[in-house]
Amino acid sequence: MRSLNLKYPPRFALSSHVDNHLVLTAQENCRIELFVLAEDIIRVLVLPDGETHGPRSWAIAPGAEDVALEGRERRDMSGFVPPPFSVSNQAGQVVIKTARVRLTVTLAGGFCAWDILHDGTWHRVMSDRKTQAYNFGWWDQRAYHYIERRNDEMYVGLGERAGSLDRAHQSYEMRNIDAMGYSARTTDPLYKHIPFYVTWQPQASTGFGLFYDTLADCRFDMGRELDNYHGHYRHFVAEHGDLDYYFIASAGTPLNAVRRFTWLTGRPAWMPKWGLGYSGSTMSYTDAPDAQHRMGEFIDKCREHDMLCDSFHLSSGYTSIGPKRYVFNWNHEKFPDIEGFVQSYLDHGVRLCANIKPCLLQDHPAFEEVAKAGLLIESKHGDPAWVQYWDEVGAYLDFTNPDTINWWKARVKDALLKYGIAATWNDNNEFEIWSPDAIAHGFGNAFPALQAKVLQTHLMMQASHSAQSEHSPDKRPFLVSRSGGVGMHRYVQTWSGDNYTSWETLRFNLKMGLGLAMSGVSNSGHDIGGFSGPAPGPELFARWVAFGIFLPRFSIHSWNDDGTVNEPWMYPEVTQQVADLIKLRYRLIPYLYELLWQSHSAYEPVLRPMFAEFPHDPRCLVDSDDMMLGSSMLVAPVVDAGQSTRDVYLPAGSRWVSYWSGEAFDGAQTVTLPAPFERPVFLLREGSVVPLNFAEQHFGRPADERAFIAAPPAGVGAAQGTCVEDDGESQAWRNGEQGHWNVTLTGDANALTVSVEREGWMQQPQAQVRVFVPMHETRAIVCANGTLSADHTADGWRCLTIALPH
Repeated sequence: MRSLNLKYPPRFALSSHVDNHLVLTAQENCRIELFVLAEDIIRVLVLPDGETHGPRSWAIAPGAEDVALEGRERRDMSGFVPPPFSVSNQAGQVVIKTARVRLTVTLAGGFCAWDILHDGTWHRVMSDRKTQAYNFGWWDQRAYHYIERRNDEMYVGLGERAGSLDRAHQSYEMRNIDAMGYSARTTDPLYKHIPFYVTWQPQASTGFGLFYDTLADCRFDMGRELDNYHGHYRHFVAEHGDLDYYFIASAGTPLNAVRRFTWLTGRPAWMPKWGLGYSGSTMSYTDAPDAQHRMGEFIDKCREHDMLCDSFHLSSGYTSIGPKRYVFNWNHEKFPDIEGFVQSYLDHGVRLCANIKPCLLQDHPAFEEVAKAGLLIESKHGDPAWVQYWDEVGAYLDFTNPDTINWWKARVKDALLKYGIAATWNDNNEFEIWSPDAIAHGFGNAFPALQAKVLQTHLMMQASHSAQSEHSPDKRPFLVSRSGGVGMHRYVQTWSGDNYTSWETLRFNLKMGLGLAMSGVSNSGHDIGGFSGPAPGPELFARWVAFGIFLPRFSIHSWNDDGTVNEPWMYPEVTQQVADLIKLRYRLIPYLYELLWQSHSAYEPVLRPMFAEFPHDPRCLVDSDDMMLGSSMLVAPVVDAGQSTRDVYLPAGSRWVSYWSGEAFDGAQTVTLPAPFERPVFLLREGSVVPLNFAEQHFGRPADERAFIAAPPAGVGAAQGTCVEDDGESQAWRNGEQGHWNVTLTGDANALTVSVEREGWMQQPQAQVRVFVPMHETRAIVCANGTLSADHTADGWRCLTIALPH
């Protein structure tokens, strides 16, 4: 961007209108391009000198599962079906109106004002600041966007930020960094780069999402900054590139913006079901000199304590030479029989997810070969661009070079997948490149690597995903990545990085996960018990497990300062409670699997803040330690020491049923519920039907029996729920080998009619199914299909056993 040094804001004129693409131009070649992409999505591209300066986009993938390795041209309109809209150009303004959004551009300065139609009325929801909203050469080469700020607004999103869920009055940096031992309350920046957030205005029940399509390091100020010359404002600043943003209308509920943003940036991955099981992990096992033996001890302990387990995350110690780690190198002293080791885990139904890192240390066995082939990020002088990486100097692989991608995929296959390793754990992939002299290949158009660090992370994930797909095309890939950006949900499950062990972290990790979900990334979790710092005490560990079982990712992982290991059996006094909690997790997997299917198929967020699910209840606008798991389940973890009960506010407009007692409570009140370690507080929302796995399960002996737990309305009304069924691992679902349960309970004053329908493919059709209703439900039961073969009560619930027709 060249400096224009304009004394006054430029005055624009509508110079072009072709289909859904409008162009406004002004003196000095200033240019604003508008793209009407949907009735609720309009894109704005501000070009102070008329030229684009950012690279292609790897974020925009409307409804797609992938993008090309080389990215998407900035003006590529594929995937969008432009809506009907009108344009007027008079009185110094251009007005664009769809069925849901009205954009008014004031030609003197190019200032934008946005209105949303809600309940038949247009509501002004956002206005550019009237002074210097954009950078038309006023200051430097960065891209700026200044917006007027209201006092009644909430801001949520920006990925996994520390602190409160509402981002108002704070500022945040997007600069991927390895923040080991971070404070979940204060540390910034962190691991991910997701420049999207939702603004919610409770009084009007309207809001919108803003997505800034940039790969640059950037900063968001949400009202922390104050400057007397400009009034109240918030702003976005990118270190380079273009101001290129998408406005997404969200009337009625803030979840609409999340759904549409997720659609805009690609379909979430449909991963194997085993990825929802407990995943063991610790640094100490693979760091031990007898690592293979120590890994065997983990299996023995799982069997001894009957801890259900589906996978193990193999930490990077398996690659060590001395004290350092070398990606794709197997330490044969630690693992003398790789094939036997992997098979021993598979024999017990436990898959291995191997840690891989994108940086080669300078003494890596393959360094010279890789450097000579030009596969590393290089300095402008042609030598490797050196970076600090753990306790050594190394150089990052350059994933904007197709040869690097091919080399990486070959290593993933040859070093890992051929032995039976099931998945890749893409770790330490923040690409901390700070030198302007480091150059990326750029698919043939070289650029300073620091301008798109998160692109390297993205392409690494994409390459790992591609390697797994090519090796086992009939299986769904499972990948994990610590770092990432917009679009990562198309490939990986993620977690909140190397958290510090404390009660405070437990409380704020909950909010971090909600922030990720409201940013389009639902398949996430945390290192249970804390990764860095002291070992958790028995109470903190048990409470963390009791929270973690409700998240899509459930992994206990640690590198404790005192050398101890976070394991399910680390404290004998709570080992049985932990085992029971993990079995409860497995009971809930059908519901979690259904929620991930809804995320994949309908872009629904899995985790939801209370205010997002209940935007009209003022009590839900207050920051709390509760969350919704889908739309049916309220989860209230204990996040303070010494508590035996939990106070829970129940949102208005619904009755709520305790999972443990079957007791029903009216909404709009706070109740106090018992909270022993093994019985975390969660409730079903009236009108919900939740699928369960009611089979008795033991380690190494998986079993599955579908059952449903329901909370029917007390009077006239219905409860509904669905559950997806497939083989849990293959791609056969794409060819129709997938089925669904549809369960409905319809009631009136005298009877409750139960309908259980199965449609599509079922791997193991059940002859009967159990449906649980609260014990206070005394109405007569009528089966719309099937036959009621048993009806008894237990533990606060009335169990209906229904024989299904063949």
